[in-house]
Amino acid sequence: MTEAAAIKYVGQPLRRREDFKFVTGKGRYTDDIKAAGMLHMAVLRSPHAHAVIKHVDLSVAQTAPGVRLALSGADLAGKIGAIVPNWIIPGTKVPNRPVVAIDRVRFVGECVALVIAETQAMAHDAIGLIDVDYETLPAVIDEEAAIRDGAPQLHDHVPNNITTIYKIGGGDYGKAAREADQVIALRVANNRLIPTCMETRSILAEPNVDGSLTIYLQSQVPHMHRRWIADTVGIPEHQLRIVAPDIGGGFGAKMHLYPEELLCPYLARRLGVPIKWWESRSESHQSTNHGRAHTETIEIAFRNDGKILGLKVETLGNVGAYLSNMASGGPTVNTINFGTGAYKIEHYEARSRVIVTNTVPVDAYRGYGRPEGGYIAERAIDAVARHLDIDQVEVRQRNFIQRGDFPYKPYNGPAVIYDSGDYEGCLAKAMGAFNYAARRSERHQLRAKGRYRGIGVAAYTHMCGMAPSRRLALMGFNRGGWESARVSVDSSGRVTIFSGSMSQGHGHVTSLAQVAADVLQVPIEHIDVVQGDTRQVQAGHGTFNSRSMAVGGSGVHVSSTRVVAKAKKIAASMLEVDEGDVSYRAGKFSVAGTDIAPLTFGTVARMAYVGHKLPDGMEPGLDETVFYDPKGMGAPSGIHMAYVEVDPETGIVDILDYVAVDDAGTIINPLLAAGQIHGGVVQGIAQALYEEVSYDPDTGQLMIGSLLDYAVPRAEHVPSIRTLFQQTPSPTNPIGVKGIGESGSIAAPPCMVHAVLDALSPFGIKHLDMPMTPPRVWSAIQNARAGAGR
Repeated sequence: MTEAAAIKYVGQPLRRREDFKFVTGKGRYTDDIKAAGMLHMAVLRSPHAHAVIKHVDLSVAQTAPGVRLALSGADLAGKIGAIVPNWIIPGTKVPNRPVVAIDRVRFVGECVALVIAETQAMAHDAIGLIDVDYETLPAVIDEEAAIRDGAPQLHDHVPNNITTIYKIGGGDYGKAAREADQVIALRVANNRLIPTCMETRSILAEPNVDGSLTIYLQSQVPHMHRRWIADTVGIPEHQLRIVAPDIGGGFGAKMHLYPEELLCPYLARRLGVPIKWWESRSESHQSTNHGRAHTETIEIAFRNDGKILGLKVETLGNVGAYLSNMASGGPTVNTINFGTGAYKIEHYEARSRVIVTNTVPVDAYRGYGRPEGGYIAERAIDAVARHLDIDQVEVRQRNFIQRGDFPYKPYNGPAVIYDSGDYEGCLAKAMGAFNYAARRSERHQLRAKGRYRGIGVAAYTHMCGMAPSRRLALMGFNRGGWESARVSVDSSGRVTIFSGSMSQGHGHVTSLAQVAADVLQVPIEHIDVVQGDTRQVQAGHGTFNSRSMAVGGSGVHVSSTRVVAKAKKIAASMLEVDEGDVSYRAGKFSVAGTDIAPLTFGTVARMAYVGHKLPDGMEPGLDETVFYDPKGMGAPSGIHMAYVEVDPETGIVDILDYVAVDDAGTIINPLLAAGQIHGGVVQGIAQALYEEVSYDPDTGQLMIGSLLDYAVPRAEHVPSIRTLFQQTPSPTNPIGVKGIGESGSIAAPPCMVHAVLDALSPFGIKHLDMPMTPPRVWSAIQNARAGAGR
């Protein structure tokens, strides 16, 4: 070991160690993997949003060139179980979802039949030869329409299309409304989005000679996928190995269980050959779970000085045709629990209803529920500021939770505890970097010249790193909150981390190694990280809910600490001194005040495996495994500010500046943290300005079949995002981190909406729903001008 081991790695902006293989084209994705004798699966999808399946004729497809097998839902009945969600809020009515539709389809894109053929092209050709006789039924795509009397019913045992009703609150909103100077109402919508990963979904299931299966799958949760596939297909869990290779983005969409992930393993076992499926971009729009799709009605009771006394919220969460993995928890626990945001609002009353419609299922997408909850709080604050004509920063300051209030229990409710924060500190830093006062003055001057600039401000906070396990069980979450980490030191002193977390571009190979390197005091180059293989990694819950560092990283920290503790005992035995006399620094064990030669970490590691001088009763080896279950969740927070200009003749919004100040506790790697903020902000800007899934309201047809129709922003649409950090460590875990991956997607939508509304305020426009596309903005301006002219 060298003195380089004394370097402190946590907090350093190290470049990602894993990037070299990607920039040199050496990444290995699921579709890159080939297996001898591999066959290909293609899926026939319903062209109707709602219909009875009267007959499926496979006869022509079965005789097509290269076809080995063609099956309908009836052929698979009783052979593969239904797809069951694993977050079921108590009292939820769970619709039955067959892997392949048997007698009825409920959304455009639902699996109706499949073909296995020698090539992908042959498989796709053959599904075009399948003849299905449908009897179309009335469809409903809108959550508000779905609960009206006479609306089409999707599932017999889900009356009024409501699967879940969830209520939360505290204080007395009625009293607050009576005592308030004013009460206003606001209806807002969170537009439906598609998680547009660079890499679409794919899977390869390969039988092994011992009867087991190796499944290559882009999974954010490999061990969970192994459990779900085993339970649903009926394969013993020990006979399944899930390997998650490099993943081209996940954002939540790749942590769910989909029909193709059950069909390929089942058919690979049945036919005894590898089966592969790959999703086209158009299929991805029809079959990969969507995100958001909420409508909220908000009532705000406040004083004339801008102090909010109470908030009342009604949420309708559209979850599509079936309950996907976590669908009942997103619009409920994850949304309305956080409806008061970063503000001290003591009287809160909220109800969420989860609604099924004839649309693609909706599930976790970056932030899942927290962007929707944050949007409630921020739009309420902004509405009050505009109504009273008080500066938007001042209204926030008058309502902020104060630093001395932490740990803080919003509205004294039962489920939410914010561990730490300094909202005023974040605001001051943001205002300084943004040059807020100067920008306000400039905006005013330019309006006199017919140029419409606006400033947007958004504060946010939420809870992430889902834990602890016992608390999750009370909410119906059928997974633990722990994460496993094994730190194994070989006889040369080289370290391997086996983590249950799973990167989809996060940089875990770098950040987890930084955590371990600081504890072990070894060069980071001596540390390897293994993820995404259920045969190599002991167990895990994977990556979602910004939990990789807070839970996975803490597990690595604790495991590394135990390795050092054991190594110290071995060093004391080798040096023939009391353990308390041994100190460890810069990768060396020494005894202060003596001339005893220090022992390097590598020397002690070698003795751990030789075993000659181990303390009595100690087993050889230097290998520690931890299942780390946090005592609570962290609450990241921050302030984002945007400066925009709106062209009133075209409705185009030009983003001139964007400043993000985020408090995620201890920052492991500022470079990677900034990248996470940039990615989340871009996705938030996309929601605010560009992206929206649209359906034909009469037929339920999806109107955005490809990226020609779905407006994912390009580089020219993205501003230079300036990122700063404020570090208020979390007391809930040993490294003080809070999670950062979802922060940008929570803060950016309201920030952008507020900026555009500020720019449009001279026209008297007080509200616009997302996405604020040029036609929507232009129409609002024209309507405002026409109204002013009457």
